[in-house]
Amino acid sequence: MPDVRTAAVFLLVATVAVAAPAKQTIAVCSPGAVGTQADAQPALDAFASQTSLKSGVPLAAVFDDTEAGGVAQLKQAGIALVSLPFFLAHEQELKLHARLIPVQQGRPELEHWTLVAKKGRVPNAAALADMTIYSNAGFAPAFVRGAVLGGFGAVPASSKIVQSSSVLSALRKAANGDAIAVVLDGAQQASLATLPYASQLEVVATSPAMPAGVVATVDSRVPESTWTAIDKALRALPPDQLAGVRLSKFVALDQPALDAARKAYAGAAK
Repeated sequence: MPDVRTAAVFLLVATVAVAAPAKQTIAVCSPGAVGTQADAQPALDAFASQTSLKSGVPLAAVFDDTEAGGVAQLKQAGIALVSLPFFLAHEQELKLHARLIPVQQGRPELEHWTLVAKKGRVPNAAALADMTIYSNAGFAPAFVRGAVLGGFGAVPASSKIVQSSSVLSALRKAANGDAIAVVLDGAQQASLATLPYASQLEVVATSPAMPAGVVATVDSRVPESTWTAIDKALRALPPDQLAGVRLSKFVALDQPALDAARKAYAGAAK
């Protein structure tokens, strides 16, 4: 007959093993972001480790600065930390469920995107005809046409929207008179005045306030009890522990702002 104490220990170990949360992966993707996975990985490892300690959930984090790479990562991961254009472009396909807003260092919880062009060149949306619009959100044309410029007017079909992280080069060409306009995110627009040719440029359209990014769970890969622990941990991380990933905090969703961006994106994607 088995020893009762041995059986009890075995039962306890088995119970703990079953109850232990599975390892979760946070896939970080912001197409057009500066840096490579090799550059980002040490900071991501520290971020995952700190979140694991606070949540009690084993976590890993990976980074990709391309749209295709981010999609590939999220076909395996359970948690997404992505830019708003990426979220809107792939929300349905990847079954993303928005949970939190990541706030960038030195930035507000909600951001405005802006369209910048040479002074006097773009008095209205019709003037964008045959022009090229550069943006690090260019991979999601419906985001540029709808969420960013929907309030400015209908962007002509002849306007070409191009994905680019080289916005400084595009701004310089616009200032020189090329048929170019540039969509800037909040952080980029904040630096506009520092450019030597800033006086030749102007902001011609500004979007409604929107989250710059979204934290989302993917499909049903993260049990609700596990997410609750991770959510609490993310909100509790202090700015110094987020500095490596260039964030200051995680805050609750602004659902009306997200819904408005989603509606504008969907309208432009038709």
